[in-house]
Amino acid sequence: MKFPALLAASLLPLSLAAQQLPVPRNLQATYTKGTRSVTGQPGPNYWQNSADYQLKVNFDPTTRLVKGTADIAYHNQSPDSLRQLWFKLYSNLYKKGAPRAGGMSPEDVGEGMKLEKLTINGQTMDVAKLKADFTNLTVPLRRAIGAKQTVQISVNYSYTLNKGSHMRTGEVEPGADFVAYFFPRVAVYDDIDGWNRNPYLGSQEFYNDFANFSADITVPRNFVVWATGDLTNADKVLGKKYAQRLREAETKDGITPIITAADLKAKDLTAPAAQNTWHFEAKNVTDFAFATTDHYVWQASSLVVDPATKRRTRVDAVYNPAHKDYEEVVHFARQTVEAMSYTFPKWPFPYAHETIFDGLDQMEYPMMVNDNPTSTREDAITLTDHEIFHTMFPFYMGINETKYGWMDEGWATIGEWLISGIIDPKLDDDYGIAPYAAAADTEADLPIVTLSTQQTGTPFFLNSYPKPGLGYLYVKDLLGDELFTKALHTYIRQWNGKHPMPYDFFNSMNAGAGRNLNWFWQRWFFDGGYPDLAIRQVTKTSAGYDVVVEAKGTKPVPVDLTVTYQDNSTEKLHRTIGVWEQGAKTVTVPLTTTKAVKQVKLGATLVPDSYPKDNVWEGK
Repeated sequence: MKFPALLAASLLPLSLAAQQLPVPRNLQATYTKGTRSVTGQPGPNYWQNSADYQLKVNFDPTTRLVKGTADIAYHNQSPDSLRQLWFKLYSNLYKKGAPRAGGMSPEDVGEGMKLEKLTINGQTMDVAKLKADFTNLTVPLRRAIGAKQTVQISVNYSYTLNKGSHMRTGEVEPGADFVAYFFPRVAVYDDIDGWNRNPYLGSQEFYNDFANFSADITVPRNFVVWATGDLTNADKVLGKKYAQRLREAETKDGITPIITAADLKAKDLTAPAAQNTWHFEAKNVTDFAFATTDHYVWQASSLVVDPATKRRTRVDAVYNPAHKDYEEVVHFARQTVEAMSYTFPKWPFPYAHETIFDGLDQMEYPMMVNDNPTSTREDAITLTDHEIFHTMFPFYMGINETKYGWMDEGWATIGEWLISGIIDPKLDDDYGIAPYAAAADTEADLPIVTLSTQQTGTPFFLNSYPKPGLGYLYVKDLLGDELFTKALHTYIRQWNGKHPMPYDFFNSMNAGAGRNLNWFWQRWFFDGGYPDLAIRQVTKTSAGYDVVVEAKGTKPVPVDLTVTYQDNSTEKLHRTIGVWEQGAKTVTVPLTTTKAVKQVKLGATLVPDSYPKDNVWEGK
């Protein structure tokens, strides 16, 4: 049945029923099924599948061989009988012949992941007859997995970690590796698409179910391991003094040097066994990654992230001591976690630790970050806070990054803009603003809601990063900090640990704010157009001046005026996007003053303008 606009209006308060957003019919079907609702809340029939993973992996940093087993209890919470299982083999991005968005070093193209044994409910599958479509593997089942049933899966596998072509994972340098997407996992089966059949091509990111992980990672002596989850056997694998320092760091606000450059020379970082097995436990997370090295220093700190419970989060910076730019990263990371907990989004940081590892990419994982060294302090700040902010989006919220990149990267972008200025008030971050102003409403500019799988290059960048980030920022400005926080927390409370789609976000924000924001969602996220304001005229009045600002473009942006008087003093005036809500083409901003005005300038760092030449008025 088609979801009628009148039904949508009848389910919303009158103040929220003025305008409806266009909903694709496959997403309308979720309302009909009752898995989602137009109020923004999960529907009465909402469900999602989950799994428990027991991972055992041996990693040899010299040969880069990853060899392991994955025992999986997969819980089918759907109302459907599943007659096949889909698996994600992300490391097959490096398999010969695999489709991929970018180039690959020939030395890294190989056999991909080898499945040596696969059993389902104790029944051994003939892996030689299973044909993976590179990163997707479909396994037909002799007996369907019924609704509300659990299936036991066991996989033995191996592959060689890439040496170059570092695409979010791989060798960083000899003796240092970031290992992600290293085990077979069951693909998401959801109420929108059924099985997630989108292949991993290296550009669009990931969509995984929430799961519990119990992981044993075996590496050679003096190789330390950091990973998603809690290290439960630190006393058995770390040298005694390092385990003690780690315990201290978890209770102290200051910076604790757990492994120093001097310690590296002693070569006593771990227990003396030829190999050590590090055990990690992680609950209700969407992924698991680890990093290991024998020659990085380790700084740590912790802070209270939830004053109600006094719960603390430990923050780590793990890096090659030759990379001096990394020396402040532990401070930047700590300030980011603090800002996220108390300022924006003002939600207690949800995990027990966050480890920033000196790698070769700019990529986030639950509790882990793989960040390359940077050439400037500004880049170190913005990169650190951007990647840590991803903790909330997509991980805490379970977003489908493969289809809806804007639902996570846009939030990391606004988080970067806001938190960078807290870490360093002199920093004026303008990430993505100029590229958007230049490309807006050209052939390279598509609506934000366009699926990420349908975009590459400039459209993919604009719609994942600056455009949604600006959309969130302008709504924050419109509502004010208190009401915006209330609206955002409504969305977070309703959808953390679940899989929100775009309309769950829009509707949750409307409900939390208590007002219909669809006029803005429509114009910013769905429609074409470009941002362009101009100063039409400045006229003298009995009280001062009237500044008339014209919206030449159709994208609603704030009005920011900087007035310079003849005595060279300045004054700033601001109007939110609310001035454009009713479709006005001009707004008059009164300036009350007895001084003579020398110049009026329109614009601000985070307000793009595709035609800025008419943004300055000069007095006579």
